[in-house]
Amino acid sequence: MNKPQMWQPEIETLSRAEINELQNERLRETVSHIFKNAPIQRAKLEAASLTPGDIQTTDDLVKVPFTVKNDFRDSYPFGMFAVPQREIVRLQGTSGTTGKPTIAGYTRRDMVTWADLIARLATAVGVTDEDIAQISFGYGLFTGGFGLHQGMERIGVTVLPMSSGNTERQLMMMQDIGTTVLIATPSYALYISEMAHEAGIKDKLKLRVGLFGGEGCTPEMRAKIEENLGITATNNYGMCELIGPGLSGECFERDGLHIAEDHFFPEIIDPDTGKRLPYGQQGELVVTTLTKEGLPLLRYRTRDITCLYTEPCTCGRTHIRMAPTRGRSDDMLIIKGVNVFPSQIESVLIGMPHIGPHYLLLVRREGVSDTLEIKVELTDSSVLEKYSELEKIQQRIKDKLRVILGLNVKVSLVAPKTIERFQGKAKRVVDLRS
Repeated sequence: MNKPQMWQPEIETLSRAEINELQNERLRETVSHIFKNAPIQRAKLEAASLTPGDIQTTDDLVKVPFTVKNDFRDSYPFGMFAVPQREIVRLQGTSGTTGKPTIAGYTRRDMVTWADLIARLATAVGVTDEDIAQISFGYGLFTGGFGLHQGMERIGVTVLPMSSGNTERQLMMMQDIGTTVLIATPSYALYISEMAHEAGIKDKLKLRVGLFGGEGCTPEMRAKIEENLGITATNNYGMCELIGPGLSGECFERDGLHIAEDHFFPEIIDPDTGKRLPYGQQGELVVTTLTKEGLPLLRYRTRDITCLYTEPCTCGRTHIRMAPTRGRSDDMLIIKGVNVFPSQIESVLIGMPHIGPHYLLLVRREGVSDTLEIKVELTDSSVLEKYSELEKIQQRIKDKLRVILGLNVKVSLVAPKTIERFQGKAKRVVDLRS
């Protein structure tokens, strides 16, 4: 990949001292904005006996209560907003799979910021105005589709808003239009890549780079997508409550995701104690917005597990980088006292002979203990007729998982294409304990 340019080099290469000074200035502005215009958040700060004068630097944030998902649910739909409705020009939201959706509001300035953040991460992986970007995120409340769309247009990219689904048509348009950039969730990109591989059209595609987000992507999944499509796959990160995609993204070095520290202040905390952890230690990511007008947030608990490191990247950017998320603290399974993340299991499965990249985790309760069954898809149905071969494959998977997890699990092998494919975020865990 040719070395890309920077979208905002004067910001992306600030010194650590300059970043800290800018963050402190913008934090004070955000705190003042919240105290004046966000009654629910102000009440939470006052309950902790805090005034604007108590929060002058990012070091003072350890005094501040966390903002959590339930704050949005309790104040649904607009209670967390800090501007009048007439100043909100866009509403986005979460899927609401566990209840009513979280609603985020954006002012005109927020929208400009968002577009610049997307332009920044896309430029970092070499996207230019000569590219054609096929957006295979769903368009709707989910921030991925519209978020990436407006940022691509900011650069001058030709945008094809395909949305998700109808994968055969996705591949047809890739060939006919000459798509060079694919934007999707990693799980849907994997499905697209499998279809392309089966159709034997890899050499007919002009794809060169993928921008994937909305869920975690293991190195093994990334490698499989790259192999099937012949592209460089990159990760980016964000969430609706904070802005959407654009909070961080990889550069062409793919050595961590650069956080836009001029707009966000990141912390890592111990998910159990809430204590702030030093850089380099793994824990839960907590983010404070520094420039949001419509929905400013202090210390939002993302539930995503990662770590931060401050060393400047060889690409020249100086902002803090985060490791790809390992999983979510609320997605972590505890099986017989062992912490299990779906990403650990995925890393074992992808690339194993006779095994496809699609799987389900079935959690059950037997007596007072939880048990885990892993349903794994074969790539060749003829193997199902060879009992001895099936036993060998099952044992190989169980042995590898025992090494990684320190746990014995049940492994069930199923026929090809029997596990559901996902056009958005993949749902890998089925909880049968109730």
